[in-house]
Amino acid sequence: MAGKIAIYQVLPRLFGNTNKNCIPNSSYETNGCGKLDHFNQEILSGLKDFGYTHIWFTGIIRHASQTAFSKFGIEAQSPLIVKGKAGSPYAIVDYYDVSPDLSNNVAERMSEFEQLVDRCHKTGLKVIIDFVPNHVSRAYKSLVKPSERDDFGVGDKTDYPFHPLNNFYYIPDSQFVSPIQNEDDGIESMFNEFSEIPSKATGNDCFLPRPKKDDWYETVKLNYGVDILKGGTEYFNPIPDTWHKMRDILIYWAQKGVDGFRCDMAAMVPLKFWEWVIPQIKNQFHQLTFIAEIYEKNRYEEFINGGFDYLYDKVGLYDTLRALTEGSGDTGEITKCWSSLNGIEDKMLNFLENHDEQRVASDYFASDPLRAIPALTVALLLNRAPFLIYFGQELGERGMDSEGYSGLDGRTTIYDYWSVSSVREWMQSNSLPEIGRIYKELINVAVSERAVSYGLKYDLQYANSEPLGSDNKKIYSFMRKSDDSLLLIIVNFSSTEKKAIVKIPEGALDYFGLKRQILAKGRDILGEYSDQFSIIPDKSIEIQLDSYGVRVIKFLL
Repeated sequence: MAGKIAIYQVLPRLFGNTNKNCIPNSSYETNGCGKLDHFNQEILSGLKDFGYTHIWFTGIIRHASQTAFSKFGIEAQSPLIVKGKAGSPYAIVDYYDVSPDLSNNVAERMSEFEQLVDRCHKTGLKVIIDFVPNHVSRAYKSLVKPSERDDFGVGDKTDYPFHPLNNFYYIPDSQFVSPIQNEDDGIESMFNEFSEIPSKATGNDCFLPRPKKDDWYETVKLNYGVDILKGGTEYFNPIPDTWHKMRDILIYWAQKGVDGFRCDMAAMVPLKFWEWVIPQIKNQFHQLTFIAEIYEKNRYEEFINGGFDYLYDKVGLYDTLRALTEGSGDTGEITKCWSSLNGIEDKMLNFLENHDEQRVASDYFASDPLRAIPALTVALLLNRAPFLIYFGQELGERGMDSEGYSGLDGRTTIYDYWSVSSVREWMQSNSLPEIGRIYKELINVAVSERAVSYGLKYDLQYANSEPLGSDNKKIYSFMRKSDDSLLLIIVNFSSTEKKAIVKIPEGALDYFGLKRQILAKGRDILGEYSDQFSIIPDKSIEIQLDSYGVRVIKFLL
């Protein structure tokens, strides 16, 4: 087992942009853009020192955009099919190319990416990028694909809604109409010239030529040999053309040195494709990691068995910890959450933020990033599962900008050219705010303490569910154990100070093979606490907790 995985997700487009005077809904030229070379040795070394093992670069592969680099044969796409000036990283326009926004020399954009991968590896960081298999931009056209491979849609029988040999789904005798067709009279007429006849099905399985604004109207659905309109009948023999094309794309990026793929909306693609493609890729690239974005809890086990290394835990631990941070429910829900996973909890990817979710520090979530420290501690330390930090989260980024296409919603835009204030200020001052110091301490505990990375877990909640002098409904406690140490971890989801009374049952020590030992001189490895603790089986320990406080008490064995 390789130990704890700690992933830092970042949009290079935003990370390195130091323009503090960005104007909402403005262009590449006006607002500026981060570049791949902003991730220099100093920045990468700092991320490694923070405790991260992997860095997930979002928005690497060239996607539809309203920005042209005509000198290099890259034209702008119509605003009728692009969300925001910069466009969504999930509306891929060329699977074999790098976003020109991110390069200093557009002609050398792939080389600049390869150099970035090399810098990461030399620093000890592994590289993850997005693989977007369910849909592509309506303007998809590869400029740099291998000559032996046809582009998507070439040779499709467009008079069929579905055909096993097609790459797309079609709506015969129709014309695509964008939901923003008449919204903006200021759109230049040259960019209005977008025609799609017949209309293709939209990426979120919308089979209408006039998708709504809430649909993924900028994308088209890829056909993996499933007749969606006729009950999902599968045509997998012979292997559909789309399967072969997507396998080639995965191999192409793995050959560039990429160490893993975060697979967008993985459950919208047939499981049998994953069962077919992942073993082939891993047979050639043995250490490659596959992470599935998936929200269907009833399908978790089959996706793990289908070859994925890790799955999103959005509808489980994320939702549970968010509710507790916002003041709802009690900490017994955490126990129910992990136990419902039937033994695959270490295969889940834990997080409090990503590009889809609202910022912890936003007015729509916790308002104050310190309120989420108990949730962070549980997400990091409860199990051996990997965890994800979204860039700026560790700096208390609030996401309270209205950037353009992305309005004021507590999220950091993925559609606009923008600068993230917390990241910009940290880079300019070269000093961590207090919240950053706390994150760094906790992340380093997660990756360096063997009891967390490799050890066993014992949930103390059932033994402490009844109040014993304090309201334990907002207190959560658990233990982690390795060969040489035992950690007792207690968190307080309450806004008031608590004197937690935590009982260590005899069964916990038996489970760890400690045979009713008395453990003495436990010390808190966070903060400046000087108190010491002893563990006596079936006896209670009194532990003082600040509001939203956490304690990590280490006993040497």
